[in-house]
Amino acid sequence: MAASEDIQVKELDKRASGQAFEVILAAPAPDAKGDFPLSPPKKKDVSLEEIQRKLDAAEERRKVKIFLNLNHEAEVLKHLKAMEENNNFSKMAEEKLNQKMEANKENRTALMAAMNEKFKEKDKKLEEVRKNKETKEGTSDD
Repeated sequence: MAASEDIQVKELDKRASGQAFEVILAAPAPDAKGDFPLSPPKKKDVSLEEIQRKLDAAEERRKVKIFLNLNHEAEVLKHLKAMEENNNFSKMAEEKLNQKMEANKENRTALMAAMNEKFKEKDKKLEEVRKNKETKEGTSDD
């Protein structure tokens, strides 16, 4: 912590919105350096080998990035093909199921029509038997 003689506080202005102060810190020491250098730092000499090494490293990073992108695209393409095959299989299975359902419906309709025909024939035979019975009873009553 700084000592109280290193800091001065001056009251500047009183207003309805508040009060303003100026805080004065102790004067800097004469041997202290400023926070910012006056000249930019000197660049070190870069050798041709170091430049080539950096260029090679950048080229390697670029190649790795391209390789990763190609791998990702290949995986996406593989996934899309699998989805397409799955969709094709689903469509074919749905078509087969619809064909079977249609065939079953036709068979059921034909079976119902055959049963109705059979019942009509039985009804005709029963009607004939009733008529024959009525005619026998009618002739025997005379």
